[in-house]
Amino acid sequence: MGMSSLDRRTVLALLPAALSVSGTAIAAAPDSAPRLKFGPPRRFNFGWLVRRAATLAQKPYQVPVAPVPDLIQAIDFDVSQKIKFRPEFSLWQGTAAPYPVRLFHLNRFVGLPVKIHAVTGDTAREILYSPLYFDYDGTALAQKLPQDLGFSGFRVMNGPGIESDWLAFQGASYFRTSGAQDQYGASARGIAVDTALSTTEEFPRFTEFFIAESPNAPVAIYALLEGPSLTGAYKFECVRKDGVTMDVHAELFMRADITRLGIAPLTSMYWYGQNTRCHPDWRPQIHDSDGLALATGGGERIWRPLIDPPAVQTNSFLDTNPKGFGLLQRGRDFNDYQDDGTFYNKRPSIWVEPKAGLGQGAVQLVEIPTDDEIHDNVVAYWQPAAQIKNGDKLSLDYRLYWQDEPFPPKDEARVVATRIGRGGIPGAPPPKNQWKFVIDFEGGPLARMAPRFDITPVVTLSRGKLEKPYVIKVVGTDRWRAFFDVSADGPDPLNLRCFLKLGNKSLSETWLYQFFPATA
Repeated sequence: MGMSSLDRRTVLALLPAALSVSGTAIAAAPDSAPRLKFGPPRRFNFGWLVRRAATLAQKPYQVPVAPVPDLIQAIDFDVSQKIKFRPEFSLWQGTAAPYPVRLFHLNRFVGLPVKIHAVTGDTAREILYSPLYFDYDGTALAQKLPQDLGFSGFRVMNGPGIESDWLAFQGASYFRTSGAQDQYGASARGIAVDTALSTTEEFPRFTEFFIAESPNAPVAIYALLEGPSLTGAYKFECVRKDGVTMDVHAELFMRADITRLGIAPLTSMYWYGQNTRCHPDWRPQIHDSDGLALATGGGERIWRPLIDPPAVQTNSFLDTNPKGFGLLQRGRDFNDYQDDGTFYNKRPSIWVEPKAGLGQGAVQLVEIPTDDEIHDNVVAYWQPAAQIKNGDKLSLDYRLYWQDEPFPPKDEARVVATRIGRGGIPGAPPPKNQWKFVIDFEGGPLARMAPRFDITPVVTLSRGKLEKPYVIKVVGTDRWRAFFDVSADGPDPLNLRCFLKLGNKSLSETWLYQFFPATA
């Protein structure tokens, strides 16, 4: 699910790692300015990168070897925090490019180096590593590390002289942005291979990056992907406005059969929320995302609240040419979290919008049990129905929106809360094996509707018996609340579905849920 021996809290904490650089500059700068060291120039364009990925796919995979593993293993979290970047040495510092770029140091959590190239026009030159680029804060690492160690990734800063960043690539094929509220949260990956199978998951890596000098939006980043089962050439065009949008184009080349290929994979964390009856921590909710949203090819909008399951669960939502899917953080009220350190209320939602039809397949949601907030335990991606075979080629085009909530339903109410409690009537003995579900909807046609009693919840169950469904408008709000009880024997999970209807007209998106009676 995540990078080997690497938890999400460590990754996010390591993002402020820093780089200092000195040497021959690729772009004009004052003579007194610090300068990066570069390798020889080479012609570069995306077509060249595609051809390189195709050529590599015809050769056996070369397992990467970590340099000086003993030294790198000694760079634990505390040591990594001491390694500081000298901001005056940022890539594109002092040029027309609005966003300087700083490089990440290797550490025990991300120990394999990547090559990073600066691209000006149609020319690329590799940034050559040197320990002189880093302030090691008295750790004596500068004297021990080799002169060709390499970097673990990079981050794009908010501007010259600003210490915060808005985009980062580091570890396997992971990347992330800080969204609309400058707060990192959920991540994306270039590709997912064999996630949540009985076999070991494969983590292809971006092994080389080519960062273009971009005086105007978008920021263009190219990457070479390599893994045992496939290679790929990626182009990311990134724009920071009202959040971040990223146009992703990829050309993939299979060098082996793949059982489960995950396209546009998103990774997040969900520990507990409104739908959790017992909280293990003092904070009311802890999650980077609270639901999976789907816009199906047939026009239905679906909301599936996330859960912390008792065992690994993979749910498939079959579809043809979906219009989009994403892991969203709908809860935006600080009072829902009471966390003034990690600010879960500011975490960005991520929405995937295909630019071309994806054909037949399924959006798959993988949920893994967790007992802490440091683990990414949720993955969502598109899995094609067609089998992926050695020698296949695949072209991808999609847009990622990192915003508070991209594309909320306009003509339908959306789900804003899911709560679960014991069934029956307050004050009376609770019935055995009966639970009450309470779902709040708002927006769309319900926004300014006066209270009425002919709106009905349409509820279906995979098993069990439905009891007493009804809908009310919550006094003093624009929220409408659906109530229903479910009775069911046995520990097997229940799959539930609900939407609101007035006459023959649907008023809301469709709420889906997976409930485990044994853990309630």
